[in-house]
Amino acid sequence: MTDQALLNRAREVMSIELEGLALARDALGEDFIKVVHILAGALDAGGKIVVSGVGKNLHIAEKLSATLASTGSTSVVMNPIQAMHGDLGIIADNDVLLALSFSGESDEIIKLVPAVKRLGVRIISIVGSRDNTLATLSNAILPVSINREACPFGMAPTTSTTATLAVGDALAMVLIDARHFVKESYARLHPAGAIGRALVLRVHEIMRTGERAAVITTRATVRDAIMAMTSAKSGAALIGDDEGCLRGIFTDGDLRRRLSDSCAILEEPIEAVMTANPVSVQADAFAVDVLRIFEKYRIDDLPVIGQDHKIAGYVDIQDLPKMKVM
Repeated sequence: MTDQALLNRAREVMSIELEGLALARDALGEDFIKVVHILAGALDAGGKIVVSGVGKNLHIAEKLSATLASTGSTSVVMNPIQAMHGDLGIIADNDVLLALSFSGESDEIIKLVPAVKRLGVRIISIVGSRDNTLATLSNAILPVSINREACPFGMAPTTSTTATLAVGDALAMVLIDARHFVKESYARLHPAGAIGRALVLRVHEIMRTGERAAVITTRATVRDAIMAMTSAKSGAALIGDDEGCLRGIFTDGDLRRRLSDSCAILEEPIEAVMTANPVSVQADAFAVDVLRIFEKYRIDDLPVIGQDHKIAGYVDIQDLPKMKVM
C-alpha cells in the first residue's frame, strides 16, 4: 500500500466509527432515561454500579467504572469469570449490574446473570440490539445502534466498543447532573496532582500580592507603570481608582505594541492607554476557574478582586506551573 492509501484507510476507519457514534447518539431515548433512573436510585440507596464485560468489553467496563467512580457514582469492575469463582461477593444489596456485550450472547456474561439475579440484584445490559439472550434476561436494556464495525472482516470490536464507551460516558455525565454532583465533590475524589490542586485551591492562595503585584492609580503615567512592573517583576500593572477599585490593566504586550509607534508613550497618562474594565476573577474563586479564563480569553495576566471590587492581587500564568496548578 502507498502512504496515501494507508492514510485513506485510517481516515475511513475513523469515519466509520464517527458514523457509528452518530447512530448511537440518535438512538438514545426512553431506554436511556429508564437506565439513568435505575442507576441514580441505586446510588441514592447506598448501592454501587458493578460493571462487567468480557474480552474487549472488559476493558471498556474498566474505563467506564473508573469514570463513574471519579464523578461520584460508586462503581467497581467485576470479571465475569472470576465472579463465578467467588468474586460474586463484590455484589451487595441495592447494587446494579451493568453488563456489556454487543452480541448479547457472550457465554461468560450469560452464565453470570442468573447467579446475580439470585442475589436480588437488577441487571442492565448495554447490547447491540433487543433480540439476544442477555437482553431477555435483563431488567433494562440500553441498545447501542451502529451499522458496521470498522474491521474489514466485521469481526474485531471497533465501532461497537467505541460506541459502547461513548454511551457509558454519556451515562456517567448525565448522572453528574441527575445527582447534583458538584465541582467541590470532584475535588475531594482527586486529591493528588494538578486536577486536585486546581479544584481545591482558591485564587487567593495562588495570586500575587504586596510587593509582587504592580498596582498604580489612574493618575499614574506609563513610565510609572513600567517602574511598578519592574519592581514587582510582574508582566502587568493593575490600575485602580482612589478607593482601590479595579479600573484597568496595562501589560508588557501593551507596552511593546505602543512603543513601536513612539517613545512618547512613556509620559502618557496610564488611563489613556490601559485596557479598561479588564477580565477579572474573585479572590474566593477556585484555581480551576483561572485556568478556564486564561484559555477562554487568551490572556496571561488576570486581576483578582474582592467582593467590594477592590484590587486584591494578580495571577500571572507563569506562576501556575510552579504551584502545580497546570
